[in-house]
Amino acid sequence: MSTTTTTRPAATGLLAATLHSTRAELMRLRAWPAVWITLGAWLALSMMFGYLFTYLSYTSGDAGFADEGTTQAEQLARMLPDAVPDVFLQGMPMFGGALMMVLGALVAGNGYGWGTWKTLFSQGVRRGPAVIGSVTALTAIVLGTLVVTLGFDLGISLVITASESQDVVMPSFGSVAEAFGAGFLVLEMWAVLGFALGTVARGPALSVGLGLVWALVIENLLRGVGQLLGWVETLTGFMPGTSAGSLIGSIVGVGSGDGTPGVLDTVPAGQAAITVVIYIVLAAVLSLALVRRRDVT
Repeated sequence: MSTTTTTRPAATGLLAATLHSTRAELMRLRAWPAVWITLGAWLALSMMFGYLFTYLSYTSGDAGFADEGTTQAEQLARMLPDAVPDVFLQGMPMFGGALMMVLGALVAGNGYGWGTWKTLFSQGVRRGPAVIGSVTALTAIVLGTLVVTLGFDLGISLVITASESQDVVMPSFGSVAEAFGAGFLVLEMWAVLGFALGTVARGPALSVGLGLVWALVIENLLRGVGQLLGWVETLTGFMPGTSAGSLIGSIVGVGSGDGTPGVLDTVPAGQAAITVVIYIVLAAVLSLALVRRRDVT
């Protein structure tokens, strides 16, 4: 009886501390310009690569770099509401992922750079709930980004549909749910990896630089070398960028993703999804372990 009584208050206290940390972190992130700048940059990229270039190609009659070899009918079909799930996903493996990694690195790294962690922990705040709350708040930002992006893309698509006098055919619930789930896994993976980098580097600058170099340069180079060396090709199949790109590519199709960097068909969808989940778990556990064990000063 005493053991049960002791365990329940401890668990309740841990949950309460985690919720409190999550609320506090959400309040901080909500007022933080970096969050809104990141969201705005992502929406601008989504509009440009998903609709603007295609619309310019469609209206001018000249295929752009992302629409080479397509007819005007095919270009218009890409911009209609039933194609929103594919447009929603195509930029996430590289552009969306890179932005979420930057945001995750800033969230964790600034905790050290601004002395936030040191101040909190010196006042007796428990490290575990603080880190879990911070990661949970970051996850909420990822979910909010996905919801806003989906609504934004759908709004643009409906405007184009009305301007071109086309019938409105909404995407199926299953396709939207599949796209949303895949998008969440990809952006969450990059965000938590960025958080882990910020924790390892104990600052935002180095972690952002390392993350961007890896996501935008190193993995692409390794995939190129993998065409010559079999063991490198096998290794790249388990890397975060390859897994994220393959997960998205399994939904939108690599042919549909031509012109959008990062959309791949390197590994099967099931393997890609499992690898992405593993990266999310490992990055979160690594961050928690480092903060709990290291001297934050």
